[in-house]
Amino acid sequence: MPKSRAPYPAEFRQQIIELVRTGRTPEELAKEFEPTAQTIHNWVMQADCDAGRRHEGPTSDEQEELRRLRREVKQLREEREILANHFG
Repeated sequence: MPKSRAPYPAEFRQQIIELVRTGRTPEELAKEFEPTAQTIHNWVMQADCDAGRRHEGPTSDEQEELRRLRREVKQLREEREILANHFG
C-alpha cells in the first residue's frame, strides 16, 4: 500500500491556488514546492467548483456528504447482513 502523507494545510493550498491565478503554472510551482503539478491542478479545479465557476463535478461539501452517505450505507448493509444471518 502506498504511503499517504498528511493533507496540506488549507492556507498552503489557498496560497498555491492564488499563485496559479496570478499566472504561474502548476508545473512551475511543483518544481518550487512539494505538491505535484496534478495535485495543484486538482486544487484549482476544486476551488473553482466550490466557488461556482466550474460545474464539472461535486463541490467539497457535496463530496463530504457523499462520503458520509456511503459510510452510512455500508454500515446499514452490514447490519442487515448480521440480522439476516441471525434470523436466517
